[in-house]
Order: sequence, then C-alpha cells, then structure tokens
Amino acid sequence: MTHAISGGATAASHSASPALVSERSLLIVEDDVSFLQRLARAMEGRGFVVTTAESVADGLLQVEKAAPSFAVVDMRLGDGNGLDVISALKRRRPEARAIILTGYGNIATAVTAVKLGAVDYLAKPVDADDVAAALLALDNKKIEPPENPMSADRVRWEHIQRIYELCGRNVSETARRLNMHRRTLQRILAKRAPK
Repeated sequence: MTHAISGGATAASHSASPALVSERSLLIVEDDVSFLQRLARAMEGRGFVVTTAESVADGLLQVEKAAPSFAVVDMRLGDGNGLDVISALKRRRPEARAIILTGYGNIATAVTAVKLGAVDYLAKPVDADDVAAALLALDNKKIEPPENPMSADRVRWEHIQRIYELCGRNVSETARRLNMHRRTLQRILAKRAPK
C-alpha cells in the first residue's frame, strides 16, 4: 500500500544529495505490521512519500515497480532476508540510500549489510528521528549515538523476551535455544524489564 503525503517536503539541513532530497520516495519493508504503520506515519510527517511492504517478495515487487530514493528494511522477514531487497534496490538505483533494521544486532550482519549497499544499520527498537537522520546523513558522516541508549541489561532482556515469545512462551524450549539453565531463565522472566 502507498501512503501519499500532500504539500512540499522541507529540505533537510544535512542532506545526502540535492537530487535525493527533492525526490523523497521511501520504501519501508517490515513484517511487524503495527511498527510498520507507526514508522510509515512518522516518516510521512518528516516529508517522505512512503510505500510499505510486509515481505521480501512484496519489497522486491515494489523495487521493480518504482525503485525509491530511500529504503528502510527489516533484516529478518517471514519469507527471507531483507538484504535481498537492499541488493535489488542498489542494482536498480545505485544512488539510493538504504538502512537495515534488526532485532538481532551482530557485527557480521552489519558488515554484510554495508557491503551490499546499506548506509547504516540500526537495532530495534528504533526511533523515527534516528531513521531519518541515518537516511539523510552525509555519506561520510555517521549519525550521533543516542543520548539515552538501551542498557546492555535491557538489550539482553529484550532478546530473551523475543525468543520466549517466538517459542510460544515455552520456558524449556526457550532455555534450550538460549543455552541457559531453565531456572536461570525463569528468574529472568519473573523480573521486571531493566532500565
């Protein structure tokens, strides 16, 4: 589905290139529908004309129809890897700027994403301001680190919660997949989320 925005987009104070900024088409590929809708609305509010896709297949279709200037692509989608969408976009439109979003932060993936043409790599949960800053940053200028990033304890807790949900809230299966003792996992799950 395509979300159109009326009115002219305001020029960014630090833009990638004048041509890209004047044509602010943005493809967001994300299978978490509520997050996708929130991010799409937030990016429209920042002057982007947003098209959304909920799968790799749909993302590739959107790139074929009209390769956008910008893309925000989730790394792991129900039908495959978001890096495939980035690769297709860079083949169709080499100057396009794309970033990868992931709940699975690891260095090897970040390196692969950048080699395939992503300009940045952001770990979820992510703020629309960070997404816009990463898309519009100058080529050699990285975005500033967040003022109040999640603590390492909170990142660990979020990861455990995600695996727990993916395992259908089965403590034994979650403990097995995380290579943790079941009782240790139960203690972590019983506590509140760390700050």
